[in-house]
Amino acid sequence: MNCKRFAFVISDFYGGGAQKVFLNTAEELRLRGHTVKILTLRERIEHEIPPKLEIVNLAVINRATKALTNVLVEKAQAHVIGKALRSFQPDVVISCSCDRITRHLQGFNLYFWVHANSIDAATDAKQRQKLIAKNRNIYLERRLIVVSEGIKQALVNHVGLKAENIQVIYNPFDQALIAEKAKEPIAAPHADYFIHVGSFEYRKRHDRLLKAYHASGSQSPLVLMGKGKPADEARLLGLIDELGLAERVTILPFQTNPYPFIAQAKALLLTSDQEGLPTVLIEALLLHTPVISVDCPSGPSEILTDELAPYLTDMNDAEALASAIRQMDDAPLGIETKHYKRFLSTTVIPQFERL
Repeated sequence: MNCKRFAFVISDFYGGGAQKVFLNTAEELRLRGHTVKILTLRERIEHEIPPKLEIVNLAVINRATKALTNVLVEKAQAHVIGKALRSFQPDVVISCSCDRITRHLQGFNLYFWVHANSIDAATDAKQRQKLIAKNRNIYLERRLIVVSEGIKQALVNHVGLKAENIQVIYNPFDQALIAEKAKEPIAAPHADYFIHVGSFEYRKRHDRLLKAYHASGSQSPLVLMGKGKPADEARLLGLIDELGLAERVTILPFQTNPYPFIAQAKALLLTSDQEGLPTVLIEALLLHTPVISVDCPSGPSEILTDELAPYLTDMNDAEALASAIRQMDDAPLGIETKHYKRFLSTTVIPQFERL
């Protein structure tokens, strides 16, 4: 294997799953002998950084640049990034969450790493058209890495990007690390339960979940792990009471380590209106916990394949979801390596090495 020089460019390490995946991927490449440098655009770190990863903050995003956002400012920021990249002389440059700026870079083997299906998540036609125009402006004639086939199809069908310019590479997962974290002792909420892990915001559709669970007639408890705004939590509690589920549904606060709870569950459920590539489904499979999901855009249909396919239900078919819960309740499905092998780091990282 020829070792390469990888440069990653990202706004910061504040926020959600994309930043975590970014760090994991960079560290995996470093561990395989590649030279890796990460360029951040501002000093904002919320995630734990692997100690041997080289990170340089270029500080090109600040109050002034945010107030004066325009193409000239973007080009000035890109000039600083380009100078740092030319000094490093990378074989591959991967941009994440700062593409409005990095689109101005020239002369590099550059890929834009897209983690979300923002177009299908649009709530109205005006917002949708605005997102389509934004994506076309940034990504037309560019090379992209996307984390699911569903995101690729949205960009091809709605934005008009060329399919040959978009490569699907799933997020890499370290099963050994997740399994080790799952060993942490916990006070399990019940002996035998279904679990949903996610924020209490509307797009996670706890209403869809609770109504299907109620219709299933399952006596196995349901655990809802997450957090939300007071209004979201009040709406959730109101629906639980309305359906008469107070004795069967338990709400747990967000856990920094949810893996022991997932590992001990009968099955994990997902009922969202929209996802990118739902990490929680894959993590459950890695822990050999079966999953049930609605077929939302995008990702679940790429995860629940073969023997898992009967547990992928139409988003608008409440009875099918209830039936899947009943079926899993009666005879939980056994999970095997073949159900998640394509998401393992050992499968995914070589695809980055071929860029």
